[in-house]
Amino acid sequence: MPPTIGNGKICYLEIPATDAAISSAFYAACFGWSLRQHGDGTTAFDDGVGQVSGMWVLNRPPSTHPGIVVSIMVDSAVATVDLITAHGGEIVQPIDPNASEITAHFRDPGGNVLGIYQEPG
Repeated sequence: MPPTIGNGKICYLEIPATDAAISSAFYAACFGWSLRQHGDGTTAFDDGVGQVSGMWVLNRPPSTHPGIVVSIMVDSAVATVDLITAHGGEIVQPIDPNASEITAHFRDPGGNVLGIYQEPG
């Protein structure tokens, strides 16, 4: 299915990385992102549903503290937390069983803090 195109849609992310190979392997393993190589050798991705693309960029400081938090939708937050830690990530805000939303924040291998979100139900 081709991506939805429309004004205001978030479509492309540049994710800071210290090692693009390690970071890309992490996102592929944890979230099922498809990886591809640009002609210049950089690694790009398409998210799990083919709606958002991007690439890992070197020589840019990671987003180490939550400001704007980009969250990745997951089928199971609990299972994804296990995948994150198994593949070199760190949970920095665990799932709160009393919260109204099923979320957690993690630090990826490049030092960036992002979130996961599980749709209720």
